[in-house]
Amino acid sequence: MLDNADLVRINPADETFSHEGVVVRFLLTGKVSNGSIAAFEVTVPGSKRLLAPAHSHDRFEETIYGVEGTLTWTVDGHQHDVSPGQALCIPRGAVHRFDNNGANTAKVLCVVTPAAIGPEYFREAFAVLNAAAGDPPDRTKMMEIMLRHGLTPAPPLPQT
Repeated sequence: MLDNADLVRINPADETFSHEGVVVRFLLTGKVSNGSIAAFEVTVPGSKRLLAPAHSHDRFEETIYGVEGTLTWTVDGHQHDVSPGQALCIPRGAVHRFDNNGANTAKVLCVVTPAAIGPEYFREAFAVLNAAAGDPPDRTKMMEIMLRHGLTPAPPLPQT
């Protein structure tokens, strides 16, 4: 049994992942919240598109809270700009992605309920991204990692 004194502390899951200026910093995981919540910050440099494909997840909701700058989230084909002080809830099954279309850095807080995803996903995904050394990441490996962690990659959009 875990001792609550070990769990009740600021940022008990402090772990950071980065690739080409995109930084994910975990604050809480399911391990320290009895599976109820995971929370992490995502910082995205200006004019940066998300490298991973659009995706959905059926095991959790994801709520985005704007902290700095503006990220454009595309959810089921509709764009939503999330700026400081705004929140966006992405329901289970909704296909989504984000991009920083502005020139300034953006930061959001992501809250996942229940905590069905954690640092393990980001650790593996960022390893593949960083191994690509500037080239496109290995799509097969990325898809395998996403599927294993409960994310369903969306098919690519048709070219117009």
